[in-house]
Amino acid sequence: MKKVIALLTIAFCCTLTVAMAQPGGGQQMDPAQMLEMMKQRVKPGLMEKTKLTDAQADKVLEIQIWAQQQNRGLRDLSEEDRAKKMKETNEEREKKMKAIPLTDDQIKAVNEYYAEMRRNRPGGGGGGGK
Repeated sequence: MKKVIALLTIAFCCTLTVAMAQPGGGQQMDPAQMLEMMKQRVKPGLMEKTKLTDAQADKVLEIQIWAQQQNRGLRDLSEEDRAKKMKETNEEREKKMKAIPLTDDQIKAVNEYYAEMRRNRPGGGGGGGK
């Protein structure tokens, strides 16, 4: 009986630890909070790898946030509709980056940077970007 109680106590503690490690309430950051976080975490690497200026990097991050917002909720669409919407968003994203202005080489470097980030992300990446 003591072993059963000990096992139940350990299981409860493990469950409690996992539950406390999860973010509260499933809340998502608003775009302004996400932009600030990206400026702190992503911007230095983005500037180093792509040789963008500070102002260019800020604009690229704003465009990335915009693209993420556009792609939210696409899970509910059919695969065909989702692919169409993502293609439209990516085309608009490219136009916005050219308007910064970025050269084709700079845009390619930005896309490669984000592709590398997705590959290195826990879980192996996924959608987004190009």
